[in-house]
Amino acid sequence: MSEFRTIDSLDVAGKRVLVRVDFNVPMKDGKVTDTTRIDRTLPTLRELSEKGAKVIVISHLGRPKGQKKPEFSLKPVADALASALSAPVTFATDCIGPEATGVVNAMRDGGFAMLENLRFYPQEEKNDQEFAKQLAENGDILVSDAFSCAHRAHASVEALARIIPSVAGRLMQAELEALEGALGNPQHPVAAVVGGAKISTKLDVLGHLIKKVDQLIIGGAMANTFLNAKGVDVGKSLCEHDMADNARQIMDSADEAGCEIVLPSDAVVAAEFKQGAAATTVPVGEIPGDKMILDVGPKSVDDLNGRLKGYKTLLWNGPLGAFEVEPFDAGTNSVAKEAARLTEDGKLLSVAGGGDTVAALAHAGVGDKFSYVSTAGGAFLEWLEGKTLPGVAVLRS
Repeated sequence: MSEFRTIDSLDVAGKRVLVRVDFNVPMKDGKVTDTTRIDRTLPTLRELSEKGAKVIVISHLGRPKGQKKPEFSLKPVADALASALSAPVTFATDCIGPEATGVVNAMRDGGFAMLENLRFYPQEEKNDQEFAKQLAENGDILVSDAFSCAHRAHASVEALARIIPSVAGRLMQAELEALEGALGNPQHPVAAVVGGAKISTKLDVLGHLIKKVDQLIIGGAMANTFLNAKGVDVGKSLCEHDMADNARQIMDSADEAGCEIVLPSDAVVAAEFKQGAAATTVPVGEIPGDKMILDVGPKSVDDLNGRLKGYKTLLWNGPLGAFEVEPFDAGTNSVAKEAARLTEDGKLLSVAGGGDTVAALAHAGVGDKFSYVSTAGGAFLEWLEGKTLPGVAVLRS
């Protein structure tokens, strides 16, 4: 990964700085219910303010499909940001035109403003140059702090970055440095845990990872598809029987690349997937026809925890079992805790991401104990697939 530009290279005093964030936050009854995404941008926003910039926050919210819909207004988000910053945030009822310009022109150095939802204009998602130019009229510099939007070539992410000088904010910088450490130029041995339900949605991820990692640990229902491809009867387990050829192809390619694929040796099975269902542990070759695999078994967990001690770098995407329901969270919890312990001891660089992954690590109580946990879903997966992200490419120096 070549170098990208950061805030360090800027003199922002007295400048109008547009900060592209991802404040697509959960709302209920007109109030923000989870401020995680807001909180993670505060270091960038405060630093710019302390350096004397006029800090102008831009974001999308939801999918208004290019129409001005009041339920998608960013006004409640501006209020939540003001409370997080303990500072006033002026709100502009438009993101371009006289309303936005009026608010920006009235700002003092070090002050904060937020512009209305970018997606109220269909041109945003079309990466429209003219729309980007209108956004640029209210900014001297773009600070890009939304890695979770970096896989989309949208006007505020890509076109705008070609019109005014653009750099990575602190959140974007942390994300890119973590990803570089995990896959770009990692310390070996490197392992990846890939779990979740389907291999059909992760074929590109698996294909890219086998060229990059020394061991690929496959868990969740995805492992059932691989076991089935090896001729193992998986009973009533969730399994993509039609993907057997793809799974065998991945195993062959891994062999050629010198990447070891690690599958469970035992499993926790039950007749139904529900809280407190009667569960038993069996070797993977002895899955009863009327039962389904819902977690990796204790032998597999011991094996994985032993392997973790030999790794320098760990990438994690997806749970090992149906962690949402006890007792099928035991495997994911145990391996996640061991990875967190080794990380805290300074022996392991651990980077995790993807929707279910964040929830699974939080459930295991280790969400803040990995080296880095990415909250970017789609962008994280596209990066795992080895794709170039338009919002990152424009920040290269």
